[in-house]
Amino acid sequence: MLDAWERANLSDVIERVERDGGDARMRLFALAFGGTGALRTDLAVREWARRDPAVAERVRRVDNRRMEYLRGLFGALGGDEVSVEARCLLALSLWIGNHFLAADHEGRSRAEVLERAARLLEG
Repeated sequence: MLDAWERANLSDVIERVERDGGDARMRLFALAFGGTGALRTDLAVREWARRDPAVAERVRRVDNRRMEYLRGLFGALGGDEVSVEARCLLALSLWIGNHFLAADHEGRSRAEVLERAARLLEG
């Protein structure tokens, strides 16, 4: 189960984004708008990780690999290391958290708000 979760939420997503190509901005938008495989199971895996150290280590490894990928994309856009790291953290939080939020956006669609968020992350 963890192997399938990792593949769907990391390897498959990154492979799809890289296969579609484009510059760093295009790949960041693809992450934001392209769907994320089985992220619906992410919350359950994270809850499981709270009780199982081996699962917690797997989640840490996946999140570290996600951050590594994002560092490459944001690093290509420029900025100092601290800014790149902060943008990566915000992007990863958006990548994961967006799928668990049910908030309305005062007359705006989720897609509009996500697009604006992605543009803000560009720096």
